[in-house]
Amino acid sequence: MHLLVIQRILGILLMIFSLAMLPPLVTSVIYLDVTFEAFFYSFAVILISGIVLWLPVKNRKQELRTRDGFLVVALFWTTLSLFGAIPFILAPQPDISITDAIFESFSGLTTTGSTILTGIDTLPESILFYRQQLQWLGGMGIIVLAVAIMPMLGIGGMQLYRAETPGPVKDTKITPRITETAKALWYIYLSLTVLCAAGYWLAGMNLFDAIGHSFSTVAIGGFSTHDASMGYFIDKPMIEVVAIIFMFLSGINFALHFAAWRYRSVASYFVDPEFRAYVLILLVVALVTVFYLYYEGVFDGIERSLLHGIFQTVSIGTTTGFTTHQYHLWPGFLPVLLLFVSFVGACAWSTGGGMKVIRFLLLIKQGSREIMRIIHPNAVIPIKIGGKPVSPRIIDSIWGFFSAYVAVFAIMLLILMMTGLDQITAFSAVAATMNNLGPGLGEVGSNYASLSDSAKWILCFAMLLGRLEIFTLLVLLTPAFWRR
Repeated sequence: MHLLVIQRILGILLMIFSLAMLPPLVTSVIYLDVTFEAFFYSFAVILISGIVLWLPVKNRKQELRTRDGFLVVALFWTTLSLFGAIPFILAPQPDISITDAIFESFSGLTTTGSTILTGIDTLPESILFYRQQLQWLGGMGIIVLAVAIMPMLGIGGMQLYRAETPGPVKDTKITPRITETAKALWYIYLSLTVLCAAGYWLAGMNLFDAIGHSFSTVAIGGFSTHDASMGYFIDKPMIEVVAIIFMFLSGINFALHFAAWRYRSVASYFVDPEFRAYVLILLVVALVTVFYLYYEGVFDGIERSLLHGIFQTVSIGTTTGFTTHQYHLWPGFLPVLLLFVSFVGACAWSTGGGMKVIRFLLLIKQGSREIMRIIHPNAVIPIKIGGKPVSPRIIDSIWGFFSAYVAVFAIMLLILMMTGLDQITAFSAVAATMNNLGPGLGEVGSNYASLSDSAKWILCFAMLLGRLEIFTLLVLLTPAFWRR
């Protein structure tokens, strides 16, 4: 374990993250609000902390091993979330506890979108911008951004990339060099953000809201600059249409976006099995939701049922977490159906959460194969994706991931219930945080302010587990990881 090299990397990454305090600081100057000192001191504290970590080991340059990469990623996301809470603690508004500040920071950077804040409409613009920016930075992963510049700093990036990249296949690169891969991902990410902001602005948002919501839309985060979330713009249906389009696009494997851009063709989307499954799941759930909303008369007319049904399906299905209506109060099975869709989540190599569509697809194929084996015990039945056999190693890893997910989910559910939460609230809170979704059911349908401090710390851990896809964090808890 190269602990001094890891210390050097953490110092560099903290110094880079300190720059994230500057845009909200400028925002506070523009809007003449009361948070200038909070962001200035936050910038100074994070920058000095990074320098203190980096300076004693600045000349320690070694190639990272795989286990080093896992440790850096886990340490950095934890450290980043803790330091990211400083502006919330120092700012006069919102006046919240340290636990609440850390919860909000974890939720932002992990793109979960769960919030403890109320009265969001009255908060200073700099705080609103900072919340949205946290999600944008967390969306693709600040590690990937750092990987793009690490060769200039004498740091190897492949181990960090493998630890950070979401999805079951970690070693696939869309360009030959890891640095170029990271840059390609960020060019796509930035382009989607700009287009989304322009779409919101043309649809009727003011420029501040358009930029803020584009950050959380493309990041599949769900934070909003208003208490009512997207429901604030209920009289401007084109805003919901723009949100649906960009939530859907952001939930797609970014390698497909890259292929479509490079070859100037959309063919790569339609030949991809995960994309087809992603579209099919959202389409079926949207049809069921729209029909049931119309049948129960929740909204006046088919048009409103159609728009709200599709919006909420895409929002929850991609784990974005925007709401135009209190979906947790919808009748019958709909709230639970939508929550279950978030377990599947978005595609691998996207900014979304959940277990990922490709894992869900392979689990179904594995289940189908076991049924066929009962009928034909001696048959050799390979599992194929896109006409190509899938390695047994990948199938084993997916079953391992699923088993670990269920076990961790059950443990955290029981612990939350021990804090006094009812079954529905506890179940949905764990689901919403581990899937990086945001809004849950019961007490956490609107916000998480009513939860105890212990419950909030548990859910912070759940957000981190979801963001790092469980194994990256759990591997640090095994004795074998720390043996030489």
